[in-house]
Amino acid sequence: MSMSIIADLHIHSKYSRAVSQKMDLENIAYWASLKGINLVATGDWTHPLWFREIKEKLKETSPGIFQLKNYSQVNFILSTEISSIYSHKGKTRRIHNLVFVPSLNTAEKIIKKLSNLGYNLLSDGRPIIGLSSKELLQLILEVDKNAFLIPCHVWTPWFSLYGSKSGYDSIEESFEELSKYIFAIETGLSSDPIMNWQIKELENRSIVSFSDAHSGQKLGREATVFIPLNKDRSDQSYSYYDIYKALKQDQDAKFKIGFTIEFFPEEGKYHWSGHRICGIRYSPDEVIQKGEICPKCGQPLTIGVENRVIKLSSKKLTTNDLLFVKNNTGLTFVYDKEKKHRPFVSIVPLLEVLNEIYNSPKKTENEYLRLTKELGSEFEILLKKPYEEIEKVGGKKLKQAIEIIRERKVYVDPGYDGVFGKVKIFTNQSLKTDEKPTTNQIALF
Repeated sequence: MSMSIIADLHIHSKYSRAVSQKMDLENIAYWASLKGINLVATGDWTHPLWFREIKEKLKETSPGIFQLKNYSQVNFILSTEISSIYSHKGKTRRIHNLVFVPSLNTAEKIIKKLSNLGYNLLSDGRPIIGLSSKELLQLILEVDKNAFLIPCHVWTPWFSLYGSKSGYDSIEESFEELSKYIFAIETGLSSDPIMNWQIKELENRSIVSFSDAHSGQKLGREATVFIPLNKDRSDQSYSYYDIYKALKQDQDAKFKIGFTIEFFPEEGKYHWSGHRICGIRYSPDEVIQKGEICPKCGQPLTIGVENRVIKLSSKKLTTNDLLFVKNNTGLTFVYDKEKKHRPFVSIVPLLEVLNEIYNSPKKTENEYLRLTKELGSEFEILLKKPYEEIEKVGGKKLKQAIEIIRERKVYVDPGYDGVFGKVKIFTNQSLKTDEKPTTNQIALF
């Protein structure tokens, strides 16, 4: 029997700013199991107090993979986000990167090096350092050649590799001769794989998605699914190195990325351009027609992800360049026609779905807990369960909502300049009516 690993490898602990104080290891594991996540990041391991908790509460069950000592349902991997703020080529850069390490020993050595450089790791679970992205990568590789770095939420205007406010136009420009060590990027909530498929330098790199969760409820709003290359593989164990090799797309990898689970990118808070304070929001075409200055205050607009992708893309993908394939549960997988990349599915988190149905926080929470107890994990409900079963346990309205999501027929009013987009499931409007999924059996999940 083959197994898949649903992974959320970018989250934060209670020691990061603007994060729920309930984000301890037990609560992270609890929410991961409700969601159906098998492998989750520890997050924030550079923070001395959090690192102490990691060492006290987790045990290593295979190389680089950990579990809570009294709970074996969820695996952890050592991943943390680091904020580099520095000046390069006459511009202030603010880049966030995910750093993965294969052991507590390697983590400890990196913590020591950063502390010796004078960085205050106690101030935030996502520390701010003055090293460039390239210097950070150099530092971690000097400590351990099996550590790796993934630029995260790569399109966010303010804090990312391709960001319109403080980023670069290419991986090469940022990492120079170390670019070959950047074998994956994280999409972020405001972009989906289609947008990233348009970038030439991402053609042979892995495109992954994770939640960047600041609370248990937000875990798994994006995730990456790894599947075994040997379909008959019954061995359920895997190590850090299996994940590492899958992301690198190594020849001898045991796993590969099967697909990613995505937000509808319009819901992300930087999808379109605009100026929140003045209530100005521009579509990509309006930016091209009207310019990048706010008509109310004369300040520059925050240029959104869609415009940034247009600027850096080597080709424009239309629906004619894509394949929409339905599996036997009615879930639509999106492929590029050339099959150069791994496919993806798009979801609306179950709590958001229930909130639209009931419009009551208490009812939403109670129903979520009931459904995940009686029907299965959130991902099983959103992606796998037959419609009849959903209707029987959750009612007709929930069944209709999940059908709309699986068929990619939701309506999203796009987000801009820090304002999340608004998702509507029950509406006749649709941003995606031009997509015509074909029914086809695919054995990915």
